[in-house]
Order: sequence, then structure tokens, then C-alpha cells
Amino acid sequence: MTARLGDQDWLTSAATRAVFAALEAAGGSDCARFVGGSVRNALRGQAVDDIDIATTLEPEAAFAAIRKAGLKAVPTGLAHGTVTAVSGHRPYEITTLRRDVTTDGRNATVAFTDDWSEDAARRDFRLNALYADLTGRIYDPTGEGVADALAGRVIFVGDPVTRIREDYLRILRFFRFYAWYGREAPDAAAMAACAAEADGLSRLSAERVSKELMKLLTAPDPRRAVAAMDETGVLAQVLPEAEAGAVFRRLCDLTPDPVLRLAGLVPADPDGLRALSVRLRLSNSVRDRLVAAAVAATAVRPEMSERTARAAVYRLGGQAVRDGLMRHRAEGGGSPADLDRLEALIAGWTVPALPVGGRDLARLGVAPGPETGRLLKAFEAGWIADDFPAGGHEARLRALVDPAVSKPPG
Repeated sequence: MTARLGDQDWLTSAATRAVFAALEAAGGSDCARFVGGSVRNALRGQAVDDIDIATTLEPEAAFAAIRKAGLKAVPTGLAHGTVTAVSGHRPYEITTLRRDVTTDGRNATVAFTDDWSEDAARRDFRLNALYADLTGRIYDPTGEGVADALAGRVIFVGDPVTRIREDYLRILRFFRFYAWYGREAPDAAAMAACAAEADGLSRLSAERVSKELMKLLTAPDPRRAVAAMDETGVLAQVLPEAEAGAVFRRLCDLTPDPVLRLAGLVPADPDGLRALSVRLRLSNSVRDRLVAAAVAATAVRPEMSERTARAAVYRLGGQAVRDGLMRHRAEGGGSPADLDRLEALIAGWTVPALPVGGRDLARLGVAPGPETGRLLKAFEAGWIADDFPAGGHEARLRALVDPAVSKPPG
């Protein structure tokens, strides 16, 4: 019996049909099929985010067909066979069927083909080598993709070592897809191949590695996948400082945030996290958050007073203090009641702005310069220590100003 997709809004939408009509006007009735994630997720009853289409049309012909139909066409990767159609404000990535000519572990030289089996043979996993037409009929060239998708098995197409040597990123993709879709124990042949070829990860760009790692950590429960990475030595290749222990496992229960989960994989050491961020070329915002969370984990304590907590939030930022408290929660430090109390305080307190500035000091006769900065820092320290009083600012400033440089206003 031929497998079919159930009712899918994206499958029957006018926008999708417009794209298919454009391609079929140029290449015939079976020149285009959905491929990969949309078919896999729909088959599993999961949400479909991206809609990828495979076509027998060569990229220039596909591009021309989309434009001829009055749709927006974007030449996102013509040399590699990919164009993007925009229909109904939704992007559809369209890629010509391909076969690999040469590979070097990072990139492939491809040739275009009209053979669906050849295209399937170059894909990474059987559950991703699935195609479907507009009627929802599924095509499964490997003969096992549908069964794998339904059972939650992540198995390479053909020989796993061969697939990995074509692109070493497939090692990380194996664990990422296992984190998202795996139900059984990881495939033994895949695990053995990943362990044997783990050194090849050093050939990849840091950006590709970190992107896959963060996608893995975004999975609902990445713990089994990370444990499998650890078992094969892949985790040590990517994160030599990793400690995939109780803190990480607990954080996976506490938060879906991939940045906090990454922080839980490594020691809370600001210098170490800076080095890790540089090595993986993480974004500045992720780097700053990791470092700030590590600082906060040391600076804050679950039992601290609300007054001390407000000072910490002012100095370190609410996000950093929340992240630091989450680390304490994962480590089992402090009572849950104290942690809840402090998190509620952070959520309900608006950080005030420093109520004085250089102009206030100028009115007291302090000329602009280094002395202004020193006095403002001294004022701020006292204001924080007194728990951010709303008034009395001029008197506090007057008490700080050196009488030798101060004169009455006017």
C-alpha cells in the first residue's frame, strides 16, 4: 500500500499550488515533489516549518518558470541548484535533483540529474530521503524512510562512513536528528562510524559546528543525544571542556533555552566561556550571556536578601542574575522557596536609572573631567548600598563634592 500524507494546510494551500503550477508548466506533471523535513514531519504528525521542493528542472529553468508565473524568484544558490520562490508571503526552497561528483568532507561538487533515486542516494538519512507529490503520495526511494520516520530511527542512507566522509557535518547532524526524532537506542552502525570518523570534525568551520550544536540543544530533550556524543568521543571533539553530568541533565528539565543548556555542559568559568565562544565563533550576544551567567553564578546566592538581590540585578543585569539562579537550581544549591522568591523579585522590579549626572555636579561647581566620573561612581555606590532611595540626591552629591572645588550655585 502506498503511504500518503494526511490533510495538510500547507499541501493544499493556494500559495503552494501556485509554485507547483509554475514548475509543472515548464517541466511536466511530475517535475516537482516535496522533499525532506516537510514530508517527514507531516508523516509523524509534527509541525511543518519549512517547505522544500525537489525538481527535475535545472536551476535557471526553475528560476525562469517562477518569474514567468508572476511569483517572486530569488537566486539563493543557482550554482548549487537552489532557487527560492515566494508565494503567499511564504518562501519555498526549490533544488534541482543532484548527484555528487566529488566531495572533500566539507563541500561537494554536484551534477544535476533527473533521477530521483540518484538524488535520494546522496542524502544523509533515510527519514530525510522522502518525497511527496501534491496529492500527498509519498515516494520512498530507499524503501525504509517511511518506517524510520514513524519508528523514530535515524539511519544513514547506504554506508555511514561513506556518507560521513562526504561531509563531516553529518556526524553532528546524526546526533541532532537523534535528539529531535530518535525513540530507540541510536543505530549501532551510525555510532561506530561517528566514533571512527570523529577527527574529521576538525575540518569543519566553527560556524557550521556551533549552528548544529545549538539546534541539537534546542530539542525538547537532548540528553540521550549528548550522552551518545560523549560515548563516541564526538562531544570531546566539539567541546573538550564538556561535563555532561547532573547539572546539564537537570537544566534540560528546567529550561528549553539552548544557551543555558550549553552553559550547563561546561564549567561556570568566565575566562573559559570567553575562550569557548571565540573557538566556536558564537555571536557576541551569546558570548556575553554565557560570561555574565558565569559571573552571576558566583556573585549571587539563593539565600541573599532582596536588597542584595536588587544590587546584583542593577550591576549584572536581570538576565544574568536569572541565569545564575538557574544554575544554582540545577546544582541543587539553595532552597526552591528562596530561588522562587528571588526570581519573583527580579520579574517584579524595574531597574532604576542613575538619578544624577554631570550637569548636577556642574551646578555644584565641579568642572567636567575625571573628577566628575569619580564623584558619580561614588554617588552610585552609596545609592546602591542604600537600596536605591528615590530622593535626597542633591544632599548626597553635596556631601561628596570636595569643598575646594565647590562653590554655591549662582
